[in-house]
Amino acid sequence: MASKIAVHFGAGNIGRGFVAQFLHESGYEVVFADVSDDLIGQLQSQPSYRVHEVGEGAREHVVDGYRAINSRSDEAAVVAEIAKADLVTTAVGARILPFVAPVIAKGLAARSDALPDLPVIACENAIGGTDMLAAEVRKAGGPAGNAIFANCAIDRIVPEQHGGLDVRIESFWEWVVDRAPFAGNEPEIAGVTWVDDLEPFIERKLFTVNTAHAAAAYHGRDRGWESIREALATPELQAEVRAVLDETKRLLVEKHGFAEEEQQEYIEKTLKRISNPELPDTCERVGRNPMRKLSRHERFIGPAAQLAERGHTAWDLLNAVGAALRFDVPDDTEAVELQELLASGRPSAEIAAIITGLDAEHPLFPYVVEVVDLRLAR
Repeated sequence: MASKIAVHFGAGNIGRGFVAQFLHESGYEVVFADVSDDLIGQLQSQPSYRVHEVGEGAREHVVDGYRAINSRSDEAAVVAEIAKADLVTTAVGARILPFVAPVIAKGLAARSDALPDLPVIACENAIGGTDMLAAEVRKAGGPAGNAIFANCAIDRIVPEQHGGLDVRIESFWEWVVDRAPFAGNEPEIAGVTWVDDLEPFIERKLFTVNTAHAAAAYHGRDRGWESIREALATPELQAEVRAVLDETKRLLVEKHGFAEEEQQEYIEKTLKRISNPELPDTCERVGRNPMRKLSRHERFIGPAAQLAERGHTAWDLLNAVGAALRFDVPDDTEAVELQELLASGRPSAEIAAIITGLDAEHPLFPYVVEVVDLRLAR
């Protein structure tokens, strides 16, 4: 049995195929916590699962020796695990963090003073995900003083899966964690790169990989393409995605000092990754949750706003925003919410503010209103 325990919230594909794989490789006994009866049932009945990498340098991993607890029906058991754990991680989605925070708060409150502070790392596709979790833990009454909260940036593409515990995932990964909160005592976790300044890595990933993926999805679906790979194989559409990435490159080079050639190489690698025929993905799946993806600090408005603040234009990012506003998928809750808002009859400036979170005084705001006006004129 492993001598170290990691409680991991979220037994989905990223949780099993990325985070848990590296925790297992690092010698942790992984305790999955999830509210899905189906997932927890499968994990409890199956002693191992495989992580199948595809792409350059692909390997196969067996993950075993884990346990699984339903955090909705057996919260007390999860609290007891956190009370003695060596590490807590999450991969639940940023919007779910407020729901796992109370359990973490109770676990921290139950920890013995003799135990070291508990490292907590939220592996979410969001800027400052662990800060968000820490704030929610404090709001839930957790002591938080006996935990070390560290932000991170994760990057690994997991395509749509088709049931079972095995995960198909790309061979490339990046897991960058802020070392500052640990004061030189970082936990040993395979696959992690520890850095002193996390923001450049977070923004490079979010404003390149996520921006490219979403731009390809929205422009692709707008033109009737089903897969990301098919969409990017279209010269006109690839040119639009490249134009978006030229804008984000300008920001990243100017703000964070990345060499222009280095960022261009990162762009080329990104386009190759999201076009990988071994990792097929659909425009509809990648485009889901458009309200979140159009929010203030996300993949389009985030870089466009910063460019506007620096006196630059962001026409191609705004063009992608326009395509996102046309994302109409009846079984995606946020797409329905977006289309209902656009059909509500409210003034375009009000709609723009609700979607993007921008203040009316922001230099980007009038251009976003123009994009909304164009959508409403359809």
